Amino acid sequence: MISVQHLQVAYGNNTIIKDLSVTLPKGKITALIGPNGCGKSTLLKALARINKAKSGHVLLDETPLSEIPTKKLAQRLSLLPQTHTSPEGISVRKLVEYGRSPYTSNWGKLTDHDHQMVTRAMQATGVESLADQSVESLSGGQRQRAWIAMVMAQDTDIVMLDEPTTYLDIAHQVELMNLMRELNQQGKTVIVVLHDLNQACRYCDNLVVLNKGQLVTQGSPNEVFTENLLENVFDFKSKVIQDPVAKTPMAVAL
Repeated sequence: MISVQHLQVAYGNNTIIKDLSVTLPKGKITALIGPNGCGKSTLLKALARINKAKSGHVLLDETPLSEIPTKKLAQRLSLLPQTHTSPEGISVRKLVEYGRSPYTSNWGKLTDHDHQMVTRAMQATGVESLADQSVESLSGGQRQRAWIAMVMAQDTDIVMLDEPTTYLDIAHQVELMNLMRELNQQGKTVIVVLHDLNQACRYCDNLVVLNKGQLVTQGSPNEVFTENLLENVFDFKSKVIQDPVAKTPMAVAL
């Protein structure tokens, strides 16, 4: 379980997250949603200890993140950021192997188990046939799936994804969301930043709604996804109806 207590995060003098307290439930898929610039990605990076807190705390199972050794933390949680760069000429397989870094010795030698985890991650994301190609030669969607494979190879209890459907066509978006659900069914806690609100409702158990760096509300899609919320937070006039397939709420523009 991740608990955020009175968190403030700032870039210089610009405070992005303002006195935010929220608990992200263990074993669930939580979507961080809100309008552009509301602090979703900033919060996600704070949960991964990339962004330092100006004040307040982030706790992992009641232990402050600041007290957890870096390698141990990397064995507990993984993050796919919104933007990422890879060394020039690196192959897909080598990139995915980096996901095993928290478990290797100082020599960086992979075990048979590590290789199995790498292969399994590439198979799950459909990039096994691209293993020997350079990452920079891939299309945007293929590159995104390679990075997701790296995160999967890290095999952490908590998986955090920042807008993971970027660059993916609709078919691969659905594949990714189903993969996210499979990870959750394996017992992993998933925290994801999403812009597609209907996807968030369909695939996620818990919505954390942010606006201007503060928590607006939190709960299941059925509890919090309302026409009033969409108008007040997103300035979006809509009709909320039931998804005819998933039976979850979905918004239709008026």
